[in-house]
Amino acid sequence: MSESTRPPATPPEPSPATPSVERKSASLFQVVGAVFWSFFGVRKGRAMQQDTATIKLHHVVLVGVVMAALFVFSLIALVSYITRNAP
Repeated sequence: MSESTRPPATPPEPSPATPSVERKSASLFQVVGAVFWSFFGVRKGRAMQQDTATIKLHHVVLVGVVMAALFVFSLIALVSYITRNAP
């Protein structure tokens, strides 16, 4: 057959013998833990692989922004407390 008369390729259908793999979503605690350790730049390889399989990107971004804001506000509160009580 020539290139112009060849029928379009169709993707193979999954066989009933192979179970569909469903991605399990990570809990909020797992996302917070992953973001917390990423602030320090420390993460075990196995845990990182599990995180990439279960954590969705928008969850990481949302938790990261919230945790960064909490960190900044806690630093501001600490500095204002120290400077207010200074002799």
